Amino acid sequence: MLAKITSGATIGLNATLVDVEVDIPDEGLPSFTIVGLPDKAVEEAKERVRSAIKNTGADFPTTRITVNLAPADLPKVGPAYDLPIALGILIASRQIAPEISDSFFFGELSLDGSLRHTNGILPMAYLAREKRLKRIFIPKINQKEAAVVPGIKVYPIENLIELLRFFRGVVEIVPAKKVRLEGLLKTSEAEFDFSEIIGQEHAKRAMEIVAAGSHNIYMRGTPGSGKTMLARALPGILPRLTADEALEVTKIYSITGNLFSGQATVKTRPFRSPHHTTSRIGLIGGGSNPTPGEVSLAHRGVLFLDEFPEFPRHVLESIRQPMEDGVVTISRAKGSVTYPAQFLLVSASNPCPCGYYGDPKRACKCLPGAIMRYQKRVSGPILDRIDIHVHLPAVETEKLVGNKDKAESSKSIQARVQKARDMQIKRFKGSKFKSNSEMSSKAVKEFCKLSPDCYAILRSAVASMNLTARSYHKVIKVARTIADLEGAKDITTNHLAEALQYRPTEDDL
Repeated sequence: MLAKITSGATIGLNATLVDVEVDIPDEGLPSFTIVGLPDKAVEEAKERVRSAIKNTGADFPTTRITVNLAPADLPKVGPAYDLPIALGILIASRQIAPEISDSFFFGELSLDGSLRHTNGILPMAYLAREKRLKRIFIPKINQKEAAVVPGIKVYPIENLIELLRFFRGVVEIVPAKKVRLEGLLKTSEAEFDFSEIIGQEHAKRAMEIVAAGSHNIYMRGTPGSGKTMLARALPGILPRLTADEALEVTKIYSITGNLFSGQATVKTRPFRSPHHTTSRIGLIGGGSNPTPGEVSLAHRGVLFLDEFPEFPRHVLESIRQPMEDGVVTISRAKGSVTYPAQFLLVSASNPCPCGYYGDPKRACKCLPGAIMRYQKRVSGPILDRIDIHVHLPAVETEKLVGNKDKAESSKSIQARVQKARDMQIKRFKGSKFKSNSEMSSKAVKEFCKLSPDCYAILRSAVASMNLTARSYHKVIKVARTIADLEGAKDITTNHLAEALQYRPTEDDL
Protein backbone atom coordinates (compact mmCIF):
# COMPACT_ATOMS: atom_id res chain seq x y z
CA MET A 1 0.00 0.00 0.00
CA LEU A 2 1.14 3.55 -0.73
CA ALA A 3 0.86 6.40 1.80
CA LYS A 4 1.52 10.08 1.15
CA ILE A 5 2.34 12.53 3.99
CA THR A 6 2.87 16.30 3.62
CA SER A 7 5.98 17.79 5.22
CA GLY A 8 8.47 20.53 4.34
CA ALA A 9 12.09 21.61 3.88
CA THR A 10 13.79 24.97 4.44
CA ILE A 11 15.80 26.76 1.75
CA GLY A 12 17.38 29.79 3.35
CA LEU A 13 14.56 31.40 5.33
CA ASN A 14 11.89 30.07 3.02
CA ALA A 15 10.15 26.70 3.20
CA THR A 16 8.91 24.40 0.46
CA LEU A 17 6.60 21.39 0.53
CA VAL A 18 8.05 17.89 0.63
CA ASP A 19 5.85 14.87 -0.04
CA VAL A 20 6.89 11.85 2.04
CA GLU A 21 5.75 8.81 0.04
CA VAL A 22 5.91 5.41 1.74
CA ASP A 23 5.36 2.21 -0.23
CA ILE A 24 5.01 -1.19 1.46
CA PRO A 25 4.16 -3.98 -1.04
CA ASP A 26 2.63 -7.24 0.10
CA GLU A 27 5.72 -9.24 -0.92
CA GLY A 28 9.48 -8.66 -0.95
CA LEU A 29 12.52 -9.27 1.21
CA PRO A 30 12.80 -7.15 4.38
CA SER A 31 14.56 -3.84 3.64
CA PHE A 32 14.22 -0.14 4.44
CA THR A 33 15.29 2.36 1.76
CA ILE A 34 15.06 6.18 1.75
CA VAL A 35 15.52 8.00 -1.57
CA GLY A 36 15.24 11.68 -2.59
CA LEU A 37 18.69 13.17 -1.74
CA PRO A 38 18.63 12.46 2.03
CA ASP A 39 21.62 13.57 4.13
CA LYS A 40 23.17 11.46 6.89
CA ALA A 41 20.62 12.59 9.51
CA VAL A 42 17.72 11.58 7.24
CA GLU A 43 19.37 8.24 6.45
CA GLU A 44 19.67 7.53 10.17
CA ALA A 45 15.92 8.09 10.50
CA LYS A 46 15.52 4.41 9.56
CA GLU A 47 16.82 3.27 12.95
CA ARG A 48 15.01 5.98 14.93
CA VAL A 49 11.68 5.23 13.22
CA ARG A 50 12.09 1.46 13.60
CA SER A 51 12.75 1.73 17.34
CA ALA A 52 10.04 4.37 17.90
CA ILE A 53 7.34 2.26 16.20
CA LYS A 54 8.33 -0.90 18.11
CA ASN A 55 8.55 0.91 21.47
CA THR A 56 5.14 2.45 20.83
CA GLY A 57 3.61 -1.00 20.67
CA ALA A 58 2.77 -0.89 16.96
CA ASP A 59 3.94 -3.48 14.45
CA PHE A 60 6.94 -2.71 12.26
CA PRO A 61 6.50 -4.26 8.78
CA THR A 62 8.82 -7.17 7.92
CA THR A 63 8.64 -6.62 4.16
CA ARG A 64 10.24 -4.15 1.78
CA ILE A 65 9.79 -0.47 2.75
CA THR A 66 10.58 2.33 0.28
CA VAL A 67 10.41 5.99 1.32
CA ASN A 68 10.61 8.72 -1.32
CA LEU A 69 11.13 12.38 -0.36
CA ALA A 70 9.79 14.42 -3.28
CA PRO A 71 10.87 16.54 -5.06
CA ALA A 72 13.84 14.22 -5.48
CA ASP A 73 16.28 16.93 -6.66
CA LEU A 74 15.95 18.98 -3.43
CA PRO A 75 18.47 18.07 -0.69
CA LYS A 76 16.74 16.91 2.51
CA VAL A 77 18.58 17.86 5.70
CA GLY A 78 17.98 17.08 9.37
CA PRO A 79 15.93 14.68 11.50
CA ALA A 80 12.55 16.43 11.11
CA TYR A 81 11.23 13.81 8.65
CA ASP A 82 11.07 11.15 11.38
CA LEU A 83 7.41 11.85 12.23
CA PRO A 84 6.05 11.85 8.65
CA ILE A 85 8.07 8.70 7.79
CA ALA A 86 6.77 6.87 10.87
CA LEU A 87 3.20 7.96 10.19
CA GLY A 88 3.54 6.88 6.54
CA ILE A 89 4.70 3.41 7.59
CA LEU A 90 1.76 3.02 9.98
CA ILE A 91 -0.71 4.04 7.24
CA ALA A 92 0.93 1.98 4.47
CA SER A 93 0.94 -1.10 6.73
CA ARG A 94 -2.82 -0.58 7.31
CA GLN A 95 -2.54 -0.07 11.08
CA ILE A 96 -4.40 3.27 10.87
CA ALA A 97 -6.42 4.94 8.11
CA PRO A 98 -6.71 8.67 8.93
CA GLU A 99 -7.84 11.52 6.66
CA ILE A 100 -4.71 13.68 6.43
CA SER A 101 -5.02 15.46 3.07
CA ASP A 102 -5.34 18.81 4.92
CA SER A 103 -2.56 18.11 7.45
CA PHE A 104 1.16 18.88 7.77
CA PHE A 105 3.64 16.80 9.84
CA PHE A 106 7.09 17.77 11.07
CA GLY A 107 9.22 16.53 13.98
CA GLU A 108 12.12 14.44 15.27
CA LEU A 109 11.50 11.17 17.09
CA SER A 110 13.32 9.66 20.06
CA LEU A 111 13.84 5.91 20.25
CA ASP A 112 10.99 5.63 22.79
CA GLY A 113 8.56 7.36 20.41
CA SER A 114 8.50 10.77 22.08
CA LEU A 115 9.00 13.91 19.97
CA ARG A 116 12.02 16.12 20.50
CA HIS A 117 12.53 19.86 19.98
CA THR A 118 12.88 20.47 16.23
CA ASN A 119 14.41 23.44 14.40
CA GLY A 120 12.56 25.41 11.72
CA ILE A 121 8.99 25.10 13.03
CA LEU A 122 7.99 28.74 12.37
CA PRO A 123 8.73 28.72 8.59
CA MET A 124 6.88 25.39 8.36
CA ALA A 125 3.78 26.83 10.04
CA TYR A 126 3.76 29.73 7.59
CA LEU A 127 4.22 27.29 4.69
CA ALA A 128 1.27 25.18 5.85
CA ARG A 129 -0.95 28.27 6.07
CA GLU A 130 0.24 29.51 2.65
CA LYS A 131 -0.67 26.15 1.08
CA ARG A 132 -4.10 26.35 2.78
CA LEU A 133 -3.61 23.30 4.95
CA LYS A 134 -5.84 23.33 8.03
CA ARG A 135 -3.75 21.39 10.58
CA ILE A 136 -0.09 21.11 11.52
CA PHE A 137 1.20 18.34 13.84
CA ILE A 138 4.47 19.22 15.60
CA PRO A 139 6.35 18.37 18.84
CA LYS A 140 4.60 19.71 21.94
CA ILE A 141 7.73 21.57 23.03
CA ASN A 142 7.52 23.69 19.83
CA GLN A 143 3.82 24.56 20.11
CA LYS A 144 4.27 28.21 21.16
CA GLU A 145 6.55 28.85 18.21
CA ALA A 146 3.88 27.73 15.72
CA ALA A 147 1.00 29.26 17.71
CA VAL A 148 2.01 32.79 16.66
CA VAL A 149 0.88 31.97 13.09
CA PRO A 150 -2.83 32.79 12.63
CA GLY A 151 -5.19 30.86 10.37
CA ILE A 152 -4.04 27.31 11.10
CA LYS A 153 -4.70 24.79 13.89
CA VAL A 154 -1.55 23.65 15.74
CA TYR A 155 -1.74 20.15 17.25
CA PRO A 156 1.03 19.60 19.84
CA ILE A 157 2.15 15.95 19.94
CA GLU A 158 4.01 14.53 22.93
CA ASN A 159 4.76 11.08 21.49
CA LEU A 160 3.93 8.75 18.62
CA ILE A 161 1.44 6.64 20.60
CA GLU A 162 -0.61 9.78 21.35
CA LEU A 163 -0.84 10.50 17.61
CA LEU A 164 -1.75 6.86 16.92
CA ARG A 165 -4.58 6.96 19.49
CA PHE A 166 -5.78 10.32 18.15
CA PHE A 167 -6.22 8.94 14.64
CA ARG A 168 -7.95 5.85 16.05
CA GLY A 169 -10.40 8.13 17.89
CA VAL A 170 -9.33 6.97 21.36
CA VAL A 171 -7.97 10.30 22.65
CA GLU A 172 -8.51 13.94 21.73
CA ILE A 173 -5.67 16.43 21.15
CA VAL A 174 -6.63 20.03 21.89
CA PRO A 175 -5.16 22.58 19.43
CA ALA A 176 -2.68 25.01 20.96
CA LYS A 177 -3.95 28.44 21.98
CA LYS A 178 -2.89 31.28 19.70
CA VAL A 179 -0.11 33.56 20.93
CA ARG A 180 -0.29 37.35 20.44
CA LEU A 181 3.12 38.79 19.58
CA GLU A 182 2.36 42.29 20.82
CA GLY A 183 2.10 41.10 24.43
CA LEU A 184 5.48 39.34 24.33
CA LEU A 185 7.79 42.04 22.92
CA LYS A 186 9.79 44.10 25.39
CA THR A 187 12.86 46.31 25.78
CA SER A 188 16.19 44.50 25.96
CA GLU A 189 17.92 44.08 29.29
CA ALA A 190 21.42 45.54 29.04
CA GLU A 191 24.52 44.54 30.95
CA PHE A 192 25.04 48.19 32.03
CA ASP A 193 22.79 51.20 32.58
CA PHE A 194 23.75 54.55 31.05
CA SER A 195 23.56 56.08 34.52
CA GLU A 196 26.54 53.89 35.51
CA ILE A 197 28.78 55.29 32.76
CA ILE A 198 30.94 58.14 34.03
CA GLY A 199 31.44 61.11 31.70
CA GLN A 200 31.56 60.61 27.92
CA GLU A 201 28.45 62.74 27.37
CA HIS A 202 29.32 63.23 23.69
CA ALA A 203 29.50 59.48 23.15
CA LYS A 204 26.23 58.91 25.06
CA ARG A 205 24.50 61.41 22.79
CA ALA A 206 25.92 59.60 19.76
CA MET A 207 24.60 56.29 21.13
CA GLU A 208 21.14 57.79 21.54
CA ILE A 209 21.16 58.84 17.87
CA VAL A 210 22.47 55.40 16.89
CA ALA A 211 19.62 53.66 18.71
CA ALA A 212 16.93 55.98 17.36
CA GLY A 213 17.90 55.72 13.67
CA SER A 214 19.77 52.39 13.61
CA HIS A 215 22.96 54.08 12.43
CA ASN A 216 26.37 52.40 12.39
CA ILE A 217 28.99 53.77 14.80
CA TYR A 218 32.76 53.54 15.18
CA MET A 219 34.27 54.44 18.59
CA ARG A 220 37.98 55.14 19.04
CA GLY A 221 39.55 55.77 22.39
CA THR A 222 42.25 54.91 24.88
CA PRO A 223 42.00 51.72 26.99
CA GLY A 224 39.44 52.11 29.78
CA SER A 225 37.63 55.08 28.24
CA GLY A 226 34.30 53.20 28.21
CA LYS A 227 33.92 51.96 24.61
CA THR A 228 32.90 48.41 25.50
CA MET A 229 30.72 49.57 28.37
CA LEU A 230 28.82 51.94 26.08
CA ALA A 231 28.32 49.19 23.51
CA ARG A 232 27.00 46.75 26.10
CA ALA A 233 24.67 49.41 27.52
CA LEU A 234 23.20 50.07 24.05
CA PRO A 235 20.57 47.25 24.14
CA GLY A 236 18.90 48.99 27.09
CA ILE A 237 17.96 52.04 24.98
CA LEU A 238 17.03 50.29 21.72
CA PRO A 239 13.39 50.57 20.57
CA ARG A 240 11.19 47.53 20.97
CA LEU A 241 10.86 45.10 18.08
CA THR A 242 7.75 45.48 15.95
CA ALA A 243 5.67 42.35 15.29
CA ASP A 244 7.01 42.05 11.72
CA GLU A 245 10.61 42.48 12.87
CA ALA A 246 10.15 39.88 15.62
CA LEU A 247 8.90 37.32 13.09
CA GLU A 248 11.86 38.04 10.78
CA VAL A 249 14.35 37.48 13.61
CA THR A 250 12.47 34.44 14.98
CA LYS A 251 12.60 32.73 11.57
CA ILE A 252 16.40 32.99 11.57
CA TYR A 253 16.73 31.75 15.15
CA SER A 254 14.23 28.95 14.54
CA ILE A 255 16.14 27.57 11.55
CA THR A 256 19.54 27.80 13.27
CA GLY A 257 18.32 26.22 16.51
CA ASN A 258 19.02 29.36 18.58
CA LEU A 259 15.41 29.69 19.75
CA PHE A 260 15.08 28.39 23.31
CA SER A 261 12.82 25.40 23.94
CA GLY A 262 9.27 26.50 24.70
CA GLN A 263 9.92 30.07 23.52
CA ALA A 264 7.29 31.49 21.15
CA THR A 265 9.39 34.21 19.57
CA VAL A 266 12.48 36.37 19.97
CA LYS A 267 11.27 39.10 22.33
CA THR A 268 14.13 41.59 22.23
CA ARG A 269 16.57 42.90 19.65
CA PRO A 270 19.57 40.56 19.18
CA PHE A 271 23.01 41.58 20.44
CA ARG A 272 25.87 39.63 18.85
CA SER A 273 29.50 40.11 19.83
CA PRO A 274 31.81 37.70 17.94
CA HIS A 275 35.49 37.45 18.88
CA HIS A 276 38.01 38.97 16.48
CA THR A 277 39.28 35.48 15.58
CA THR A 278 35.91 34.71 13.92
CA SER A 279 36.25 33.39 10.37
CA ARG A 280 34.63 34.92 7.31
CA ILE A 281 32.09 32.07 7.13
CA GLY A 282 31.32 32.51 10.83
CA LEU A 283 30.60 36.21 10.27
CA ILE A 284 28.84 36.10 6.90
CA GLY A 285 27.49 32.56 6.86
CA GLY A 286 28.19 29.60 4.60
CA GLY A 287 29.13 25.95 4.71
CA SER A 288 28.30 23.08 2.37
CA ASN A 289 24.67 23.52 3.45
CA PRO A 290 24.68 27.33 3.89
CA THR A 291 23.68 28.54 7.35
CA PRO A 292 23.32 32.13 8.62
CA GLY A 293 26.36 33.88 10.09
CA GLU A 294 26.67 36.56 12.76
CA VAL A 295 25.49 39.36 10.42
CA SER A 296 22.17 37.52 9.97
CA LEU A 297 21.87 36.51 13.62
CA ALA A 298 22.20 40.23 14.41
CA HIS A 299 19.34 41.10 11.99
CA ARG A 300 17.25 43.97 13.41
CA GLY A 301 19.68 44.11 16.33
CA VAL A 302 23.30 44.97 17.15
CA LEU A 303 26.53 43.49 15.78
CA PHE A 304 29.32 44.58 18.13
CA LEU A 305 32.85 44.17 16.75
CA ASP A 306 35.27 45.01 19.54
CA GLU A 307 38.96 45.47 18.66
CA PHE A 308 37.83 46.32 15.13
CA PRO A 309 41.30 46.44 13.46
CA GLU A 310 42.20 43.03 14.94
CA PHE A 311 39.72 41.28 12.64
CA PRO A 312 41.43 39.88 9.53
CA ARG A 313 41.22 42.28 6.59
CA HIS A 314 39.33 39.84 4.35
CA VAL A 315 36.78 39.23 7.13
CA LEU A 316 36.05 42.94 7.53
CA GLU A 317 35.82 43.50 3.78
CA SER A 318 33.16 40.78 3.56
CA ILE A 319 30.66 42.89 5.55
CA ARG A 320 30.78 45.80 3.09
CA GLN A 321 27.98 44.49 0.89
CA PRO A 322 25.64 43.44 3.77
CA MET A 323 26.12 46.88 5.37
CA GLU A 324 24.93 48.51 2.16
CA ASP A 325 22.19 46.10 1.01
CA GLY A 326 20.84 44.68 4.28
CA VAL A 327 20.99 41.12 2.88
CA VAL A 328 23.74 38.57 2.27
CA THR A 329 23.65 36.05 -0.58
CA ILE A 330 25.69 32.87 -0.13
CA SER A 331 26.42 30.98 -3.34
CA ARG A 332 27.68 27.41 -3.43
CA ALA A 333 27.80 24.65 -6.04
CA LYS A 334 24.49 23.27 -4.76
CA GLY A 335 22.78 26.65 -5.15
CA SER A 336 22.49 30.03 -3.46
CA VAL A 337 20.48 31.31 -0.50
CA THR A 338 19.79 34.84 0.69
CA TYR A 339 19.57 35.78 4.37
CA PRO A 340 18.53 39.17 5.81
CA ALA A 341 21.32 41.16 7.45
CA GLN A 342 19.87 44.53 8.46
CA PHE A 343 22.08 45.04 11.50
CA LEU A 344 23.33 48.01 13.49
CA LEU A 345 27.15 47.88 13.49
CA VAL A 346 28.90 49.03 16.66
CA SER A 347 32.68 48.91 16.31
CA ALA A 348 35.39 49.95 18.74
CA SER A 349 39.18 50.19 18.68
CA ASN A 350 42.21 51.82 20.22
CA PRO A 351 43.97 54.55 18.22
CA CYS A 352 47.23 52.58 18.02
CA PRO A 353 48.76 49.25 19.15
CA CYS A 354 49.71 50.57 22.62
CA GLY A 355 46.40 52.42 22.88
CA TYR A 356 47.62 55.90 23.90
CA TYR A 357 48.19 57.76 20.64
CA GLY A 358 46.83 61.30 21.12
CA ASP A 359 46.38 60.90 24.89
CA PRO A 360 47.42 64.12 26.69
CA LYS A 361 48.59 62.34 29.86
CA ARG A 362 50.31 59.15 28.68
CA ALA A 363 52.89 59.06 25.93
CA CYS A 364 52.41 56.73 22.97
CA LYS A 365 55.24 54.19 22.59
CA CYS A 366 54.45 53.18 19.01
CA LEU A 367 56.52 54.09 15.98
CA PRO A 368 54.76 56.24 13.34
CA GLY A 369 54.82 53.35 10.86
CA ALA A 370 53.20 51.00 13.37
CA ILE A 371 50.44 53.52 14.08
CA MET A 372 49.73 53.97 10.37
CA ARG A 373 49.68 50.23 9.70
CA TYR A 374 47.32 49.65 12.62
CA GLN A 375 44.87 52.33 11.50
CA LYS A 376 44.96 51.23 7.86
CA ARG A 377 43.74 47.74 8.80
CA VAL A 378 40.23 49.17 8.45
CA SER A 379 39.75 50.24 4.83
CA GLY A 380 38.33 53.53 3.61
CA PRO A 381 35.21 51.93 2.06
CA ILE A 382 34.33 50.38 5.45
CA LEU A 383 34.79 53.71 7.26
CA ASP A 384 32.71 55.49 4.63
CA ARG A 385 29.80 53.11 5.32
CA ILE A 386 29.79 54.03 9.02
CA ASP A 387 27.42 56.90 9.84
CA ILE A 388 28.85 58.11 13.16
CA HIS A 389 32.49 58.34 14.25
CA VAL A 390 33.24 59.20 17.88
CA HIS A 391 36.51 59.75 19.73
CA LEU A 392 36.47 58.89 23.45
CA PRO A 393 39.11 60.60 25.60
CA ALA A 394 40.22 59.20 28.94
CA VAL A 395 37.77 59.88 31.79
CA GLU A 396 38.72 62.97 33.80
CA THR A 397 39.91 62.41 37.37
CA GLU A 398 37.29 64.74 38.85
CA LYS A 399 34.48 62.78 37.24
CA LEU A 400 36.03 59.43 38.10
CA VAL A 401 36.49 59.98 41.84
CA GLY A 402 34.02 62.79 42.43
CA ASN A 403 30.76 62.11 44.29
CA LYS A 404 28.31 63.54 41.77
CA ASP A 405 24.73 62.77 40.89
CA LYS A 406 24.07 59.89 38.57
CA ALA A 407 23.72 60.56 34.87
CA GLU A 408 20.50 60.02 32.93
CA SER A 409 19.21 56.46 33.09
CA SER A 410 18.74 54.10 30.15
CA LYS A 411 14.99 54.05 30.81
CA SER A 412 14.50 57.77 30.16
CA ILE A 413 16.78 57.69 27.09
CA GLN A 414 14.87 54.68 25.73
CA ALA A 415 11.60 56.59 26.02
CA ARG A 416 12.93 59.32 23.71
CA VAL A 417 14.38 56.73 21.34
CA GLN A 418 11.08 54.83 21.17
CA LYS A 419 9.20 58.04 20.40
CA ALA A 420 11.63 58.87 17.59
CA ARG A 421 11.39 55.34 16.14
CA ASP A 422 7.58 55.48 16.26
CA MET A 423 7.78 58.65 14.16
CA GLN A 424 9.93 56.81 11.61
CA ILE A 425 7.57 53.81 11.46
CA LYS A 426 4.69 56.19 10.79
CA ARG A 427 6.73 58.08 8.17
CA PHE A 428 7.72 54.94 6.26
CA LYS A 429 4.36 53.19 6.50
CA GLY A 430 3.71 51.34 3.26
CA SER A 431 7.42 51.22 2.31
CA LYS A 432 10.14 48.65 3.02
CA PHE A 433 12.03 50.99 5.37
CA LYS A 434 11.91 50.61 9.16
CA SER A 435 14.39 53.32 10.22
CA ASN A 436 16.16 56.41 8.88
CA SER A 437 19.42 54.57 8.18
CA GLU A 438 17.69 52.29 5.66
CA MET A 439 16.55 55.12 3.38
CA SER A 440 17.70 55.02 -0.24
CA SER A 441 18.98 58.19 -1.95
CA LYS A 442 15.55 58.57 -3.59
CA ALA A 443 13.83 58.26 -0.19
CA VAL A 444 16.21 60.86 1.30
CA LYS A 445 15.00 63.39 -1.28
CA GLU A 446 11.38 62.51 -0.52
CA PHE A 447 11.45 62.44 3.29
CA CYS A 448 14.28 64.87 4.11
CA LYS A 449 13.33 68.28 2.70
CA LEU A 450 16.07 70.85 3.27
CA SER A 451 16.00 74.64 3.38
CA PRO A 452 18.40 76.85 1.34
CA ASP A 453 20.44 77.46 4.54
CA CYS A 454 20.82 73.69 5.03
CA TYR A 455 22.01 73.26 1.45
CA ALA A 456 24.55 76.03 1.99
CA ILE A 457 25.99 74.21 5.01
CA LEU A 458 26.13 70.94 3.11
CA ARG A 459 27.81 72.59 0.11
CA SER A 460 30.50 74.00 2.38
CA ALA A 461 30.92 70.65 4.18
CA VAL A 462 31.31 68.68 0.94
CA ALA A 463 34.14 71.00 -0.11
CA SER A 464 35.96 71.25 3.24
CA MET A 465 35.45 67.67 4.53
CA ASN A 466 35.74 65.85 1.17
CA LEU A 467 32.40 64.08 1.65
CA THR A 468 31.59 61.29 -0.79
CA ALA A 469 28.09 60.89 -2.25
CA ARG A 470 27.43 58.11 0.29
CA SER A 471 28.62 60.12 3.30
CA TYR A 472 26.66 63.17 2.05
CA HIS A 473 23.44 61.16 2.28
CA LYS A 474 24.48 59.63 5.62
CA VAL A 475 24.87 63.13 7.10
CA ILE A 476 21.29 63.94 6.04
CA LYS A 477 19.98 60.65 7.49
CA VAL A 478 21.69 61.33 10.83
CA ALA A 479 20.30 64.88 10.83
CA ARG A 480 16.82 63.45 10.21
CA THR A 481 17.22 61.20 13.27
CA ILE A 482 18.40 64.13 15.41
CA ALA A 483 15.29 66.05 14.30
CA ASP A 484 13.10 63.06 15.20
CA LEU A 485 14.59 62.94 18.69
CA GLU A 486 13.57 66.59 19.12
CA GLY A 487 10.15 65.91 17.63
CA ALA A 488 10.86 68.39 14.82
CA LYS A 489 9.03 68.10 11.52
CA ASP A 490 11.84 69.53 9.36
CA ILE A 491 15.63 69.33 9.45
CA THR A 492 17.27 72.59 10.56
CA THR A 493 20.82 73.92 10.32
CA ASN A 494 21.42 72.90 13.96
CA HIS A 495 20.55 69.28 13.19
CA LEU A 496 22.92 69.26 10.20
CA ALA A 497 25.70 70.91 12.19
CA GLU A 498 25.49 68.21 14.87
CA ALA A 499 25.39 65.45 12.24
CA LEU A 500 28.55 66.82 10.62
CA GLN A 501 30.38 66.58 13.96
CA TYR A 502 30.11 62.80 13.71
CA ARG A 503 31.96 62.52 10.39
CA PRO A 504 35.61 61.32 10.62
CA THR A 505 38.44 63.84 10.47
CA GLU A 506 41.51 63.56 8.26
CA ASP A 507 43.42 62.00 11.19
CA ASP A 508 40.78 59.28 11.52
CA LEU A 509 41.12 58.39 7.84
